[in-house]
Amino acid sequence: MREQFEVNGFFYEEKGYKCRKYLDIKRVNSLTSTPDIMVVMMNPGSSYPLDKIDNNTIPSAAVPDKTQDQIMKVMNSAGFNYARILNLSDLRTPKSSALYKFLKSEESKSFPHSIFNVERKREFKSLFIEDVPVIYGWGVNSSLNSLAELAVKTINRDDAIGLKKLGNEYSYYHPLPQVFNDQIEWVNKITNLIK
Repeated sequence: MREQFEVNGFFYEEKGYKCRKYLDIKRVNSLTSTPDIMVVMMNPGSSYPLDKIDNNTIPSAAVPDKTQDQIMKVMNSAGFNYARILNLSDLRTPKSSALYKFLKSEESKSFPHSIFNVERKREFKSLFIEDVPVIYGWGVNSSLNSLAELAVKTINRDDAIGLKKLGNEYSYYHPLPQVFNDQIEWVNKITNLIK
């Protein structure tokens, strides 16, 4: 399925941390120039730039991860050609526990690592496309609550799509649950919500 899509991200470094500002998944040979769906997830995970330049000034081809495969499946099922992924945090780490630890540290206050930070309002406005479907899927760990609340309030959309955890206003199940059948179910449910 990955052969059907081109994946490009904007990778940068800040205060010694590897980060990614956004990721675009675009169907090969599509003439679409603007994303037709927005996806907000936790953090960039294990995706990395193919050119191995971690601090770039332009977007570069990226290696997708299994979570992005899930988004591609939704795109195929719903007929989308171009998805843009933003994250609660730009910090690149494949281990969720490392992100949670970072969020609790003083280091997390050393630079605005979230696109939803008020200091990055102009960036957010340039990257976020209004009037297209929005999927929330950052997970349900309570360490994310303050960033998730910030994202929901910044985006300010009553029609956002996601599988919300009962009892928590800002928790949306991640696209890549550990159990394979749950992964299939996530794609099916999200696709149905879009349609």
